[in-house]
Amino acid sequence: MINRIFLILIVITLGLWLFVRFAPQTVAQWHRLPNVEGPGDTSTTGGFLAVRKMTVPRQEVLAALDSVAGATPRTDVMAGSIAEGLITYQTRSKLWGFPDHTTIGTQGDLLIIHGRLRFGQSDLGVNKARIQAWLVALGPLTEPL
Repeated sequence: MINRIFLILIVITLGLWLFVRFAPQTVAQWHRLPNVEGPGDTSTTGGFLAVRKMTVPRQEVLAALDSVAGATPRTDVMAGSIAEGLITYQTRSKLWGFPDHTTIGTQGDLLIIHGRLRFGQSDLGVNKARIQAWLVALGPLTEPL
């Protein structure tokens, strides 16, 4: 009886892991930015939004941020490009592979970075921590709050 219950739990766990790993991603749902009014940080349900005023041209900021994001473990471009001015990345958690989506783009002289989770209600602050680390890595390319 205990072996059967253990086997059922393993199958359920494996099924959930496979679902998280291979669930289809709708690019259009994630590859967009919210409208913003000005610089600031906003915690959202399951995500984080950071808006900064850029101190150098847009292409330079996006190229630097693309380099920083590309060096982040388990992070890949999901859609967009520097030339497009809008890039969405997918970062997966180490153990389960939960996907988070982070979109960067500009609106006038503002840099917008919007990170959010794909599954669940709480990201336990990982999107905020990732975005803040990316902003620190940008250094003087944006104005601090």
